[in-house]
Amino acid sequence: MTTLPKRLAGAPGGSRGKWFVLLAWLILAVALGPLAGKLGEVEETGPNAFLPRGAESAKVNTELEKFRTDTLMPAVVVYTGEGAAAKAGADRPRLAPLVAGGEQLPPAVRSDDGEALMVVVPLSYEDEITDRIEELRDIAGAGAPPGVRAEVGGPAGSLTDSVAVFDTLDSTLMIATGLVVAVLLLITYRSPLLWLFPLLSVGFAAVLTQVGTYLLAKYGHLPVDPQSAGILMVLVFGVGTDYALLLIARYREELHRQQDRHEAMKTALRRSGPAILASAGTVAVGLAALALADINSSRSMGLVGAVGVVCAFLAMITVLPALLVIAGRWVFWPFVPRFGAPIRKEATVWSRIGALVARRPRWSWLMSAGVTGVLALSAFGIDMGLRQSEIFQEKPESVVAQELISAHYPSGASDPAKIVTRADRAAEVSSAVRDVRGVARVEDGDRTPDGRLATLQVVLADAPDSTAAKDTVDRLRDAVRTVDGAGALVGGATAQTLDTQRAADRDLRTVIPVVLVVVLVVLILLLRALVAPLLLLATVVLSYFAALGASNLLFESVFGFAGVDWSIPLMGFVFLVALGIDYNIFLMHRVREEALRIGHARGVLEGLTSTGGVITSAGVVLAATFAVFAALPLVTMAQMGVIVGIGVLLDTFLVRTVLVPALALDLGRRFWWPGSLSVGGGAPDRTVDGSAEERAPERV
Repeated sequence: MTTLPKRLAGAPGGSRGKWFVLLAWLILAVALGPLAGKLGEVEETGPNAFLPRGAESAKVNTELEKFRTDTLMPAVVVYTGEGAAAKAGADRPRLAPLVAGGEQLPPAVRSDDGEALMVVVPLSYEDEITDRIEELRDIAGAGAPPGVRAEVGGPAGSLTDSVAVFDTLDSTLMIATGLVVAVLLLITYRSPLLWLFPLLSVGFAAVLTQVGTYLLAKYGHLPVDPQSAGILMVLVFGVGTDYALLLIARYREELHRQQDRHEAMKTALRRSGPAILASAGTVAVGLAALALADINSSRSMGLVGAVGVVCAFLAMITVLPALLVIAGRWVFWPFVPRFGAPIRKEATVWSRIGALVARRPRWSWLMSAGVTGVLALSAFGIDMGLRQSEIFQEKPESVVAQELISAHYPSGASDPAKIVTRADRAAEVSSAVRDVRGVARVEDGDRTPDGRLATLQVVLADAPDSTAAKDTVDRLRDAVRTVDGAGALVGGATAQTLDTQRAADRDLRTVIPVVLVVVLVVLILLLRALVAPLLLLATVVLSYFAALGASNLLFESVFGFAGVDWSIPLMGFVFLVALGIDYNIFLMHRVREEALRIGHARGVLEGLTSTGGVITSAGVVLAATFAVFAALPLVTMAQMGVIVGIGVLLDTFLVRTVLVPALALDLGRRFWWPGSLSVGGGAPDRTVDGSAEERAPERV
């Protein structure tokens, strides 16, 4: 873990090597570029794409494929207000042609209170569902008398509204992320040209990522869904820019020390490469640990993200160095690093921070740990779970329709629970579930062409995504198991929500320990110590809980979210621990290098001073890229962006700046136990003024 392979470290350095690297990337981009646009063709958008593998509700969806009606998806038009009956009657002749072939438009169902009418329109999967819904909404919205409302929802309406979000997701995220990164790089480098090089390199990485993901999905069965595909590009931009900032900062330093820019780049790669490799390895393996998750969307996010991080790493250690060496020193204009000129340090900021921490290290780490601890307390009051009506920041029409249905009908009328059973036991299963508390009514469904399986539609008394409805599903599952030989399974929207909630709990217990072990092993190999890795890991975990708590305060007080989606704690943990440890890796790798040269105490301060500017820039860029999610219409993605953004900022400005250096200074060489630095390896300890260090234990 101390050096990169020589071929990688020296590839762009020679006069010919840099052109070979750039040419190879250009050939790859031109040859494989057309495949990058095909990623959408392999995205999984079926009913099980976001469900836990092996869940009972997912098995029901699989069994429903054996029925003729598996090609049907109902849309629901609900009419309210005086004149609703006349409006529904006038719409009926126009709705009938939209019904799936071989099906009839059922009669309108009047609510018990007489204030609403509901028309269920069976649509065919073979048609464009979204186009049909648009036609339905045009019909329902045309010519409505004053006071009459006609809203279109149901499963088909919900699907259409969700698809509308993802249709523009990739392009919106790409444009917004690109603009954010470009602006921040301009501010960071204050150069009219240098900011283009990281963005161009990230562009190469993005093409390779999309091509690699497409090929792995098509031929290697890599799960990809629209949500993970959207987050993928943000992740590539974020981590790729981070690695670029670290490499460019080290390259700038070496240009002051060496006249030959090729040798300067070789040295920069050799010295920053281990930290970049450790970072990329930690993030990639941490995300890949999500392959152990049961929820398919989490598995997709982790595996797809790991591909993106690997591609970003490859681009940043090959094409970026080649571009920089080809361009020469002038690319840094107007702040061109001249050979022999003194290296500028951010003495006014980072040296002063280091000096303040060094005066009272124990008080510094106790104070910073206390701040994060207080924020973490808010994490224990989180309301978990979002209803279907709460997953959008602005209510789409399908949610409004469901609210009208819940107000006038049994809340589960628009999306009943589905039971698949052996046909010769269907009557017994129906009898067993009729008396289950929370069931409004039971309706016979269809049979498979061979007559072996049958379905039952169970209308629940409560809203499909309510806690009461989930309890009813549990009672239904207990009831159907009492019918011997029926093999009955309970599915539907409520069952899917329940299964996802329970799988999220299992995934937390399974994935988190694996991620922690992976990160710990990487840190041990990089730092050749045990105490330092354990402390660094503890600080990142504390930072995660602080970010979760701070985000919860924002969700409740600023954004007004009803709760936190079940997937957020796990996804937030993996992203924050894997990404947050980056800054500790960047810092402590440099601290260890300096400690070997000038001693532990001065090495800590020199490492903080040398990396302060670049790590802060990297943290701000990464936080800003994820903050783009906060403006998206999906609450789950907005929550992910807020949590990761806050966590990265905490790691950047508090954990890496104060907590970690203070711990290292307070523990002294014990921080590196049992490595060679803990027993006198490297230069002798010196205080900031260069005298031998004999500091008495600090009193708090």
